[in-house]
Amino acid sequence: MPDSPVCFEIDDLYRLGWLEDPRIRPDGSEIAFVRVTLDRIGDTYQRAIWLAPAEGAPPRRFTSGTKDTSPRWSPDGTRLAFVAARDGAKPQLYVIRRDGGEARCLTSLPHGVSDPAWSPDGRSIAFLARLNAAERAREDSGEPAPAPADEFDRQQAMARREHEEQRRFDPRVVARLPYRAETSFFDDRYAQIYVVALNDDDDAPPPTPRRLTDADLHFGAPVWESDGAALLTTASRDPEGDSQFFFFDVLRVHVPPEGRAEPQRLTTPGFTHGSPRISPDGRWIACVRTPEDRPFAAATSLVVLDRAGGEPRDLTSAADLNVVAYDWLPGSDGLVCLSGVRGAQPLWHVTLDDNTCRRTGDATAARIITEFDVAADGSVAFVAGDATNPCELYLRRPDGGEQRLTAFNAPLLAERLVAPFEEVVYHAPDGREVQGWILHPPGFDPHRPGGYPLAVYIHGGPYLMWGPGVRSMWHEWQVAAARGYVVFFCNPRGSDGYGEAWRFASQAQWGVADAPDILAGIDEIIKRGGIDPHRVAVTGGSYGGYMTAWLIAHSDRFACAAAARGVYNLLTQHSTSDAHELVELAFEGFPWENHELLWRHSPLAHAHRITTPLLILHSEHDYRVPISEAEQLFAFLRRRKQTVEFVRYPREGHELTRTGEPRHRADHMRRILDWFDRFCQAHATG
Repeated sequence: MPDSPVCFEIDDLYRLGWLEDPRIRPDGSEIAFVRVTLDRIGDTYQRAIWLAPAEGAPPRRFTSGTKDTSPRWSPDGTRLAFVAARDGAKPQLYVIRRDGGEARCLTSLPHGVSDPAWSPDGRSIAFLARLNAAERAREDSGEPAPAPADEFDRQQAMARREHEEQRRFDPRVVARLPYRAETSFFDDRYAQIYVVALNDDDDAPPPTPRRLTDADLHFGAPVWESDGAALLTTASRDPEGDSQFFFFDVLRVHVPPEGRAEPQRLTTPGFTHGSPRISPDGRWIACVRTPEDRPFAAATSLVVLDRAGGEPRDLTSAADLNVVAYDWLPGSDGLVCLSGVRGAQPLWHVTLDDNTCRRTGDATAARIITEFDVAADGSVAFVAGDATNPCELYLRRPDGGEQRLTAFNAPLLAERLVAPFEEVVYHAPDGREVQGWILHPPGFDPHRPGGYPLAVYIHGGPYLMWGPGVRSMWHEWQVAAARGYVVFFCNPRGSDGYGEAWRFASQAQWGVADAPDILAGIDEIIKRGGIDPHRVAVTGGSYGGYMTAWLIAHSDRFACAAAARGVYNLLTQHSTSDAHELVELAFEGFPWENHELLWRHSPLAHAHRITTPLLILHSEHDYRVPISEAEQLFAFLRRRKQTVEFVRYPREGHELTRTGEPRHRADHMRRILDWFDRFCQAHATG
């Protein structure tokens, strides 16, 4: 450890892991969670389950694996179920006793399992597993899978199955949209719901899991009803159509003593639904829903249905909340939900009887809570990042008292100079208020001759929201400030966290409605002093990449720019993206109906005006914004002899900067800052 704090470095990325999926033990004594760390040598991520005592004692690692996820306590708190991929196999369901011993593997399904859920009596666990029709038929026939004789035989069998799988889709026949997502193509498998019973004898072989569903439907994570007689889930409404991954209903699946039951749909068209949960008293079914005609920009609301029947009741639309996650309070008289507001994502208390939505915690804290769990006494365990620490685990008591339970980032933060976030509220040209933040370099002197370069960061979406607690950007902003840049970011029109009207303000007006908000922010920062207006750099990813290209096509004020995974031609983006409906809904029509509108709002249509040096970064397996978008812009600018470089990342998808290979994430950050340095740090004016 250095004698005094030093500046952040790019390689600090390898010391900043994060936490996922907190789960409170039923007696409230401790919280199970997943800790994610970066393996520099293996260039991958490791996940293990940890336990944090609720009274604040140091957390300890509980599982020994490196691919352990989804911790779920049994109702009596004596056992923990989790999903793990061991010895190169697909992820399977395991159970381990809290007081120690070896974890027992309960499944051996060929393509792995996910989303475990304990039955209320603790005697069964429901989960999901993906199979196609032929595999389901083979399973129903009782045909056993050949058991490998030894480890060599097992490895050979795995290699043989992988080869057969590749041959099965060579050539690949596509008959509907979408047919790919993230970094892979969809196959013909659908997630089905299973239930496995548990033996009291840990030494006895586990029973064979029983499949409850048999349909070409994508079922969602199962949730038990309080009496254990049925499960709640979601399923795609249109399995044969082109909206199979966009529109979902809530279903009830009864759990008969044997055989299967036909799922019962509980919701109707008009909305797409998700995350059903039964109230503790068994009376209410809650879920989230979004209008079917605008699922990307519209707010996701929290609704409840009386289990006895009746129309769903919307609890949050009147408060203009966009619900990210929720859970029931123990008394069944209210719920807790997450919703963004002005750069923060706090917990909200929603009262069932009068639909009151009340923000909890410190209303001035720019904290981003990402996941949480509610205990039987109303305590809430949550994972959060803020201006001083990108990610830790906290516990909030019913009386409002709060305690941090982990300090995994403390050693690094003690060694580094953490640049504070300063809120900036300014006005756009039309007088509307815009919120942003700046970070200053260490030792910032507003009177320094020549001033400082300014690095402008733009978020994606466009319906996202940034604030000081955004884990995926926290380190990158700190590194940019450490490299001598004043860092600025804001939430322009189209962003979440400021109400539905603000989110819809960029509808069919990309680049026109929101760009002035960003430019006004740059003007405000320069007006405050200490900035060299000739050394302004701009960057962004996804929609931020779109906006970066748009800005430099409409302004020559930028010294350089870096556009990552951006949309540059809305016409081709519609045809090639796995989220083709985003373009249709954002511009209220199809390309053959709105050809001129889509081209007018495409940065490529204005690229002949670009003279700013541009770095283009894109993933080769990005199916959300295919790399053809970057290829078009690069070829266009090279043919015009402009200063442009194109960086392609193999194996990566749209989530490169968040969950990509660690080496690629560090390289991505380094190339952007090196590009900025080339045109900003070496050309100081004044």
